[in-house]
Amino acid sequence: MSGEKCGWEVCIFSDFFIGFIIAFILDLVIVGPNAKKIALKITANTTNRLYTVLAISTCMVIGMAFFMSIYGIVTTNLHNDYTSSIMTDYLSVFGKNFIMALPLQLIIMGPLVRFIFTKYIKSNKNEYENLEEM
Repeated sequence: MSGEKCGWEVCIFSDFFIGFIIAFILDLVIVGPNAKKIALKITANTTNRLYTVLAISTCMVIGMAFFMSIYGIVTTNLHNDYTSSIMTDYLSVFGKNFIMALPLQLIIMGPLVRFIFTKYIKSNKNEYENLEEM
């Protein structure tokens, strides 16, 4: 490949690791808090908890797809020769990320994580509270 500066194994691992760190920081510092604020403002007039959960998940997907698409474009252009319009590439990558991430979040990962947290985290919290009362 033209413009490749390292072995493909090293590039894949380093890009994945750097991408994970960037996504983690974005999630905790920028996207997460803002997505929650926006979603809670949107669903302020409803008592249905499902609407709030869906709004938070959707705002998170939009924010993370936005920023991680930028990361993907920058990484691709660093490893390969610049070939076309950055804006066209970005819109294409963002669209693909959004189309894949939203159903994955709403249908699979969101319910799975909520199930695991309510089953194991709440049960552990209740056990610790019972131990403190003794």
